[in-house]
Amino acid sequence: MPEQLELQQLVETGGSRLDDVERGGGGSTTVAVSRCRPCPYLGLLLATLSSLFFSLCSVIVKWLVDVHPMELAACRFVGVLLPALPIVLWRKERPFPRGRRIMLLLRSFVGTTGLMLSFYAFRHMPLADASVVVFSVPVFVAIFARLFLKEPCGLFNAISVCLTLVGVVLITRPPILFGHSIPALASSPDEEEQDSDVWGAVAAFSATLFGANAYVLLRALKGLHFSVIMTNFGSFALVQTLLVTWALGALCVPRCGLDRILVVALALFSFGGQILLTLALQLEQAGPVAIARSADIVFAFIWQVLFFQEVPNRYSIGGAILVTSSVVLTGLRKWALALPESSSVKRTLGVLAR
Repeated sequence: MPEQLELQQLVETGGSRLDDVERGGGGSTTVAVSRCRPCPYLGLLLATLSSLFFSLCSVIVKWLVDVHPMELAACRFVGVLLPALPIVLWRKERPFPRGRRIMLLLRSFVGTTGLMLSFYAFRHMPLADASVVVFSVPVFVAIFARLFLKEPCGLFNAISVCLTLVGVVLITRPPILFGHSIPALASSPDEEEQDSDVWGAVAAFSATLFGANAYVLLRALKGLHFSVIMTNFGSFALVQTLLVTWALGALCVPRCGLDRILVVALALFSFGGQILLTLALQLEQAGPVAIARSADIVFAFIWQVLFFQEVPNRYSIGGAILVTSSVVLTGLRKWALALPESSSVKRTLGVLAR
Protein backbone atom coordinates (compact mmCIF):
# COMPACT_ATOMS: atom_id res chain seq x y z
CA MET A 1 0.00 0.00 0.00
CA PRO A 2 1.15 3.77 -0.47
CA GLU A 3 1.46 4.13 3.32
CA GLN A 4 4.34 1.63 3.11
CA LEU A 5 6.30 4.40 1.43
CA GLU A 6 5.57 6.66 4.37
CA LEU A 7 6.80 3.88 6.68
CA GLN A 8 10.03 3.70 4.69
CA GLN A 9 10.40 7.50 4.86
CA LEU A 10 10.48 7.31 8.62
CA VAL A 11 12.95 4.44 8.57
CA GLU A 12 15.36 5.80 5.97
CA THR A 13 15.49 9.32 7.48
CA GLY A 14 15.94 8.26 11.06
CA GLY A 15 12.39 8.66 12.29
CA SER A 16 12.16 5.06 13.42
CA ARG A 17 14.46 5.46 16.39
CA LEU A 18 13.42 6.48 19.88
CA ASP A 19 16.66 8.33 20.51
CA ASP A 20 15.96 10.54 17.48
CA VAL A 21 12.67 11.57 19.03
CA GLU A 22 14.31 12.22 22.38
CA ARG A 23 17.02 14.40 20.82
CA GLY A 24 14.53 16.36 18.75
CA GLY A 25 12.13 17.48 21.35
CA GLY A 26 13.33 18.10 24.88
CA GLY A 27 12.21 16.70 28.23
CA SER A 28 8.47 16.30 27.69
CA THR A 29 9.02 13.94 24.76
CA THR A 30 11.43 11.82 26.80
CA VAL A 31 8.89 11.45 29.57
CA ALA A 32 6.15 10.49 27.12
CA VAL A 33 8.34 7.82 25.55
CA SER A 34 9.38 6.37 28.89
CA ARG A 35 5.76 5.91 29.84
CA CYS A 36 5.22 3.78 26.72
CA ARG A 37 8.16 1.45 27.37
CA PRO A 38 6.43 -0.82 29.93
CA CYS A 39 4.19 -2.16 27.13
CA PRO A 40 6.57 -4.13 24.86
CA TYR A 41 4.02 -4.68 22.10
CA LEU A 42 2.60 -1.17 21.90
CA GLY A 43 4.47 -0.39 18.66
CA LEU A 44 3.10 -3.52 16.97
CA LEU A 45 -0.40 -2.72 18.21
CA LEU A 46 -0.21 0.80 16.81
CA ALA A 47 1.09 -0.54 13.48
CA THR A 48 -1.84 -2.96 13.29
CA LEU A 49 -4.29 -0.15 14.07
CA SER A 50 -2.71 1.94 11.33
CA SER A 51 -3.34 -0.99 8.95
CA LEU A 52 -6.98 -0.97 10.02
CA PHE A 53 -7.29 2.74 9.28
CA PHE A 54 -5.55 2.51 5.91
CA SER A 55 -7.64 -0.50 4.89
CA LEU A 56 -10.78 1.48 5.69
CA CYS A 57 -9.46 4.18 3.35
CA SER A 58 -9.38 1.56 0.60
CA VAL A 59 -12.97 0.58 1.41
CA ILE A 60 -14.10 4.20 1.06
CA VAL A 61 -12.30 4.57 -2.28
CA LYS A 62 -14.09 1.50 -3.63
CA TRP A 63 -17.45 2.45 -2.11
CA LEU A 64 -17.66 6.03 -3.42
CA VAL A 65 -18.37 5.16 -7.04
CA ASP A 66 -19.71 8.67 -7.77
CA VAL A 67 -16.46 10.39 -6.76
CA HIS A 68 -13.45 10.02 -9.05
CA PRO A 69 -10.50 8.10 -7.53
CA MET A 70 -8.13 10.98 -8.33
CA GLU A 71 -10.24 13.39 -6.29
CA LEU A 72 -10.24 10.91 -3.42
CA ALA A 73 -6.46 10.69 -3.72
CA ALA A 74 -6.31 14.44 -3.09
CA CYS A 75 -8.26 13.92 0.14
CA ARG A 76 -5.85 11.14 1.07
CA PHE A 77 -2.88 13.47 0.70
CA VAL A 78 -4.44 15.92 3.11
CA GLY A 79 -3.86 13.18 5.67
CA VAL A 80 -0.18 13.06 4.66
CA LEU A 81 0.34 16.83 4.81
CA LEU A 82 -1.46 17.65 8.05
CA PRO A 83 0.76 15.61 10.42
CA ALA A 84 3.97 16.72 8.68
CA LEU A 85 3.53 20.51 8.76
CA PRO A 86 3.51 20.92 12.57
CA ILE A 87 6.62 18.72 12.89
CA VAL A 88 8.52 20.80 10.31
CA LEU A 89 7.55 24.02 12.09
CA TRP A 90 8.37 22.62 15.53
CA ARG A 91 11.81 21.39 14.45
CA LYS A 92 12.43 24.56 12.37
CA GLU A 93 13.48 22.47 9.38
CA ARG A 94 14.03 24.00 5.95
CA PRO A 95 11.15 22.63 3.88
CA PHE A 96 13.00 22.95 0.54
CA PRO A 97 16.71 22.32 1.24
CA ARG A 98 19.18 23.24 -1.46
CA GLY A 99 20.78 20.42 -3.37
CA ARG A 100 17.83 18.09 -2.71
CA ARG A 101 14.96 19.92 -4.42
CA ILE A 102 15.01 18.02 -7.73
CA MET A 103 15.24 14.69 -5.92
CA LEU A 104 12.38 15.69 -3.62
CA LEU A 105 10.22 16.65 -6.60
CA LEU A 106 11.03 13.40 -8.40
CA ARG A 107 10.26 11.36 -5.29
CA SER A 108 6.97 13.25 -4.85
CA PHE A 109 5.95 12.67 -8.47
CA VAL A 110 6.74 8.95 -8.36
CA GLY A 111 4.98 8.45 -5.02
CA THR A 112 1.92 10.46 -6.06
CA THR A 113 1.56 8.60 -9.34
CA GLY A 114 1.84 5.29 -7.54
CA LEU A 115 -0.90 6.19 -5.08
CA MET A 116 -3.23 7.46 -7.83
CA LEU A 117 -2.77 4.19 -9.70
CA SER A 118 -3.47 2.20 -6.55
CA PHE A 119 -6.69 4.15 -5.95
CA TYR A 120 -7.76 3.36 -9.52
CA ALA A 121 -7.00 -0.32 -8.83
CA PHE A 122 -9.05 -0.29 -5.61
CA ARG A 123 -12.01 1.04 -7.59
CA HIS A 124 -11.79 -1.43 -10.48
CA MET A 125 -10.50 -4.64 -8.86
CA PRO A 126 -11.68 -6.81 -5.99
CA LEU A 127 -10.46 -4.99 -2.88
CA ALA A 128 -8.36 -7.85 -1.47
CA ASP A 129 -6.70 -8.61 -4.82
CA ALA A 130 -5.73 -4.98 -5.36
CA SER A 131 -4.42 -4.69 -1.79
CA VAL A 132 -2.24 -7.79 -2.15
CA VAL A 133 -0.69 -6.64 -5.45
CA VAL A 134 -0.01 -3.11 -4.15
CA PHE A 135 1.29 -4.45 -0.84
CA SER A 136 4.07 -6.36 -2.62
CA VAL A 137 6.07 -3.13 -3.06
CA PRO A 138 8.88 -3.95 -0.56
CA VAL A 139 9.74 -7.16 -2.37
CA PHE A 140 10.46 -5.38 -5.66
CA VAL A 141 12.67 -2.77 -4.03
CA ALA A 142 15.65 -5.15 -4.24
CA ILE A 143 15.50 -5.10 -8.06
CA PHE A 144 15.55 -1.32 -8.42
CA ALA A 145 18.03 -0.87 -5.57
CA ARG A 146 20.34 -3.20 -7.47
CA LEU A 147 19.85 -1.31 -10.75
CA PHE A 148 20.15 2.26 -9.48
CA LEU A 149 22.02 2.08 -6.15
CA LYS A 150 24.18 -0.99 -6.90
CA GLU A 151 23.02 -2.63 -3.67
CA PRO A 152 23.59 -6.39 -3.37
CA CYS A 153 20.73 -8.63 -4.46
CA GLY A 154 21.26 -12.15 -3.21
CA LEU A 155 19.45 -15.46 -3.39
CA PHE A 156 16.94 -14.47 -0.70
CA ASN A 157 15.83 -11.42 -2.68
CA ALA A 158 15.54 -13.43 -5.89
CA ILE A 159 13.36 -16.07 -4.19
CA SER A 160 11.14 -13.36 -2.63
CA VAL A 161 10.63 -11.66 -5.97
CA CYS A 162 9.80 -14.96 -7.69
CA LEU A 163 7.27 -15.93 -5.00
CA THR A 164 5.67 -12.51 -5.25
CA LEU A 165 5.42 -12.66 -9.04
CA VAL A 166 3.79 -16.11 -8.84
CA GLY A 167 1.35 -14.73 -6.25
CA VAL A 168 0.47 -11.76 -8.47
CA VAL A 169 -0.11 -14.09 -11.44
CA LEU A 170 -2.43 -16.27 -9.34
CA ILE A 171 -4.40 -13.19 -8.29
CA THR A 172 -4.76 -11.62 -11.73
CA ARG A 173 -5.05 -14.94 -13.60
CA PRO A 174 -4.25 -13.67 -17.12
CA PRO A 175 -6.10 -15.75 -19.74
CA ILE A 176 -2.94 -16.09 -21.82
CA LEU A 177 -1.53 -18.32 -19.05
CA PHE A 178 -4.65 -19.86 -17.51
CA GLY A 179 -6.80 -20.19 -20.60
CA HIS A 180 -10.57 -19.70 -20.44
CA SER A 181 -11.41 -22.70 -18.25
CA ILE A 182 -10.36 -20.80 -15.11
CA PRO A 183 -12.17 -17.50 -14.45
CA ALA A 184 -9.86 -14.53 -14.90
CA LEU A 185 -9.92 -11.37 -12.86
CA ALA A 186 -12.07 -9.81 -15.55
CA SER A 187 -14.83 -12.39 -15.50
CA SER A 188 -17.79 -10.06 -15.89
CA PRO A 189 -20.11 -10.65 -18.86
CA ASP A 190 -20.14 -6.90 -19.42
CA GLU A 191 -17.35 -6.15 -21.93
CA GLU A 192 -16.87 -2.61 -20.65
CA GLU A 193 -16.50 -3.87 -17.09
CA GLN A 194 -14.01 -6.51 -18.27
CA ASP A 195 -11.81 -3.80 -19.80
CA SER A 196 -12.10 -1.80 -16.58
CA ASP A 197 -10.98 -4.77 -14.49
CA VAL A 198 -8.03 -5.47 -16.79
CA TRP A 199 -6.87 -1.86 -16.57
CA GLY A 200 -7.35 -2.06 -12.82
CA ALA A 201 -4.88 -4.96 -12.68
CA VAL A 202 -2.44 -3.02 -14.88
CA ALA A 203 -2.80 -0.02 -12.57
CA ALA A 204 -2.16 -2.15 -9.46
CA PHE A 205 1.05 -3.64 -10.84
CA SER A 206 2.19 -0.25 -12.16
CA ALA A 207 1.55 1.23 -8.71
CA THR A 208 3.83 -1.45 -7.28
CA LEU A 209 6.65 -0.52 -9.66
CA PHE A 210 6.25 3.21 -8.98
CA GLY A 211 6.21 2.47 -5.26
CA ALA A 212 9.41 0.43 -5.45
CA ASN A 213 11.17 3.29 -7.24
CA ALA A 214 9.91 5.67 -4.56
CA TYR A 215 11.69 3.49 -1.98
CA VAL A 216 14.94 3.83 -3.95
CA LEU A 217 14.56 7.61 -4.13
CA LEU A 218 13.92 7.70 -0.39
CA ARG A 219 17.21 5.93 0.19
CA ALA A 220 18.92 8.54 -1.95
CA LEU A 221 17.34 11.20 0.30
CA LYS A 222 18.65 9.56 3.46
CA GLY A 223 19.72 12.22 5.94
CA LEU A 224 16.69 14.48 5.53
CA HIS A 225 14.18 14.41 8.36
CA PHE A 226 11.03 12.49 7.50
CA SER A 227 8.83 15.56 8.11
CA VAL A 228 10.62 17.47 5.32
CA ILE A 229 10.07 14.61 2.85
CA MET A 230 6.43 14.19 3.85
CA THR A 231 5.72 17.94 3.67
CA ASN A 232 7.10 18.06 0.12
CA PHE A 233 5.29 14.85 -0.77
CA GLY A 234 1.94 16.01 0.60
CA SER A 235 2.15 19.48 -0.96
CA PHE A 236 3.23 18.29 -4.41
CA ALA A 237 0.78 15.40 -4.37
CA LEU A 238 -2.15 17.63 -3.46
CA VAL A 239 -1.40 19.91 -6.42
CA GLN A 240 -0.79 17.00 -8.82
CA THR A 241 -3.98 15.13 -7.91
CA LEU A 242 -6.12 18.27 -8.12
CA LEU A 243 -4.66 19.14 -11.55
CA VAL A 244 -5.20 15.59 -12.85
CA THR A 245 -8.76 15.56 -11.52
CA TRP A 246 -9.46 18.93 -13.15
CA ALA A 247 -7.94 17.77 -16.47
CA LEU A 248 -10.21 14.71 -16.40
CA GLY A 249 -13.22 16.93 -15.78
CA ALA A 250 -13.94 15.11 -12.53
CA LEU A 251 -13.25 17.91 -10.04
CA CYS A 252 -16.46 18.53 -8.13
CA VAL A 253 -17.88 18.80 -4.65
CA PRO A 254 -19.30 15.43 -3.51
CA ARG A 255 -23.06 15.41 -3.22
CA CYS A 256 -24.67 15.97 0.15
CA GLY A 257 -25.27 13.20 2.62
CA LEU A 258 -23.23 10.02 2.95
CA ASP A 259 -20.71 10.87 0.20
CA ARG A 260 -19.44 13.98 1.99
CA ILE A 261 -19.29 12.16 5.30
CA LEU A 262 -17.18 9.38 3.72
CA VAL A 263 -14.84 11.89 2.06
CA VAL A 264 -14.23 13.52 5.45
CA ALA A 265 -13.78 10.04 6.96
CA LEU A 266 -11.18 9.24 4.27
CA ALA A 267 -9.10 12.26 5.29
CA LEU A 268 -9.52 11.45 9.00
CA PHE A 269 -8.59 7.77 8.56
CA SER A 270 -5.55 8.80 6.50
CA PHE A 271 -4.52 11.29 9.17
CA GLY A 272 -5.06 8.78 11.98
CA GLY A 273 -3.27 5.97 10.14
CA GLN A 274 -0.28 8.22 9.45
CA ILE A 275 0.02 9.33 13.08
CA LEU A 276 -0.28 5.74 14.35
CA LEU A 277 2.35 4.55 11.88
CA THR A 278 4.71 7.33 12.95
CA LEU A 279 4.27 6.45 16.63
CA ALA A 280 4.72 2.73 15.89
CA LEU A 281 8.07 3.38 14.22
CA GLN A 282 9.18 5.50 17.17
CA LEU A 283 8.48 2.60 19.53
CA GLU A 284 9.53 -0.41 17.44
CA GLN A 285 12.07 -1.38 14.78
CA ALA A 286 11.14 -1.28 11.12
CA GLY A 287 11.12 -5.06 10.54
CA PRO A 288 8.43 -5.97 13.11
CA VAL A 289 6.35 -2.96 12.07
CA ALA A 290 6.46 -4.07 8.43
CA ILE A 291 5.26 -7.51 9.49
CA ALA A 292 2.43 -6.03 11.56
CA ARG A 293 1.46 -3.90 8.56
CA SER A 294 0.71 -7.09 6.62
CA ALA A 295 -2.54 -7.14 8.62
CA ASP A 296 -3.71 -4.76 5.89
CA ILE A 297 -4.20 -7.76 3.60
CA VAL A 298 -6.26 -9.62 6.22
CA PHE A 299 -8.46 -6.59 6.75
CA ALA A 300 -8.90 -6.23 2.97
CA PHE A 301 -10.23 -9.79 2.66
CA ILE A 302 -12.62 -9.19 5.56
CA TRP A 303 -13.96 -5.93 4.11
CA GLN A 304 -14.27 -7.46 0.63
CA VAL A 305 -16.62 -10.15 1.93
CA LEU A 306 -18.40 -7.98 4.49
CA PHE A 307 -19.09 -4.84 2.45
CA PHE A 308 -18.96 -5.97 -1.18
CA GLN A 309 -20.06 -9.63 -0.98
CA GLU A 310 -17.10 -10.68 -3.13
CA VAL A 311 -15.85 -14.08 -1.96
CA PRO A 312 -12.22 -14.68 -3.03
CA ASN A 313 -11.53 -17.93 -4.88
CA ARG A 314 -8.69 -20.34 -4.14
CA TYR A 315 -6.36 -18.67 -6.62
CA SER A 316 -6.70 -15.27 -4.93
CA ILE A 317 -6.17 -16.85 -1.51
CA GLY A 318 -3.13 -18.81 -2.72
CA GLY A 319 -1.64 -15.71 -4.31
CA ALA A 320 -2.27 -13.69 -1.16
CA ILE A 321 -0.47 -16.31 0.93
CA LEU A 322 2.57 -16.22 -1.36
CA VAL A 323 2.78 -12.42 -1.42
CA THR A 324 2.17 -12.06 2.31
CA SER A 325 4.81 -14.70 3.05
CA SER A 326 7.35 -12.82 0.93
CA VAL A 327 6.58 -9.52 2.66
CA VAL A 328 6.74 -11.08 6.14
CA LEU A 329 10.03 -12.84 5.38
CA THR A 330 11.46 -9.58 3.99
CA GLY A 331 10.44 -7.81 7.20
CA LEU A 332 11.96 -10.56 9.34
CA ARG A 333 15.20 -10.39 7.40
CA LYS A 334 15.36 -6.61 7.78
CA TRP A 335 14.78 -6.97 11.52
CA ALA A 336 17.38 -9.74 11.87
CA LEU A 337 20.07 -7.76 10.05
CA ALA A 338 19.46 -4.78 12.34
CA LEU A 339 19.96 -6.80 15.53
CA PRO A 340 23.36 -7.01 17.29
CA GLU A 341 25.45 -10.15 16.77
CA SER A 342 24.92 -11.21 20.39
CA SER A 343 21.12 -11.17 20.08
CA SER A 344 19.39 -14.49 20.75
CA VAL A 345 16.63 -13.49 18.32
CA LYS A 346 19.20 -13.08 15.55
CA ARG A 347 20.53 -16.59 16.24
CA THR A 348 16.97 -17.95 16.21
CA LEU A 349 16.20 -16.42 12.82
CA GLY A 350 19.27 -18.22 11.46
CA VAL A 351 19.54 -18.03 7.67
CA LEU A 352 17.51 -14.82 7.44
CA ALA A 353 20.19 -12.98 9.37
CA ARG A 354 22.95 -13.95 6.93
